[in-house]
Amino acid sequence: MTERAIVVVQVRLGSTRLPRKALAEIGGRPMLAHVAGRAAAIPGIAGVVVATTVNAADDELVARAREAGLDCIRGSEADVLDRFRLAAHETKADAVVRVTADCPLLDPAVSGRVLAEYLRRRPSIDYVSNVHEPTYPDGLDTEVVSVEALETAAREARLPSDREHVTPYLWRQPERFRLANVEHDENLSGHRWTVDTEADLSFVRAVFEALGREADRAGLAEVLKVVTEHPELRALNAGIRRNEGFERSLAAEGGAATSPQRTTR
Repeated sequence: MTERAIVVVQVRLGSTRLPRKALAEIGGRPMLAHVAGRAAAIPGIAGVVVATTVNAADDELVARAREAGLDCIRGSEADVLDRFRLAAHETKADAVVRVTADCPLLDPAVSGRVLAEYLRRRPSIDYVSNVHEPTYPDGLDTEVVSVEALETAAREARLPSDREHVTPYLWRQPERFRLANVEHDENLSGHRWTVDTEADLSFVRAVFEALGREADRAGLAEVLKVVTEHPELRALNAGIRRNEGFERSLAAEGGAATSPQRTTR
């Protein structure tokens, strides 16, 4: 039987570097709407749920999401891992597809490839992503995890970085959890298509404007064509490191970033 895979979109309005970015207008619509629409188009999923916090500051976010017809669950702001556990339970998911609300150029076909690899390898796999090692542009990140593995992490993880970033407890233990990575033929990891700063937002808005009417349907190939033909766009948000938020969490704990082995057992 095919597993019930639910996309969980992680979002809150209290982002430290770019507050309220999920509601920032891009091409006439809030960023969250772009992400949710693209997430809903991922082949093989059974639904999409927005996972935000119980903070009053996110009441507006929930109201806007529900107006757009999106289901929402609310949980701890700091313990995002438990928020995902709750989302999986509420939606009766067998697998969770993790995306974040700062990726308005998410490509459903790329995310679908990650999910398809997970489903193909079940039940002999626990986690599949396209970020260990990354070969896709930053902003197309997709992780798929079994609910069993997610619940194990939610029970056992103690480090704040493991609770905040959801999956490190799994991929930092390749000897225990069965991991796989989906790679692109060409390494495009140097491209930054996510939104964490004003510079990122300027870049994405410029890309949407350049794509015009095709923006909502544009995937990896179309966006890559635009930024290749207009190299000045990449200069808008050049120099920002990938995964800076995770690095800050590790620094606070006195640790260093690690990647899992790219093998499966």
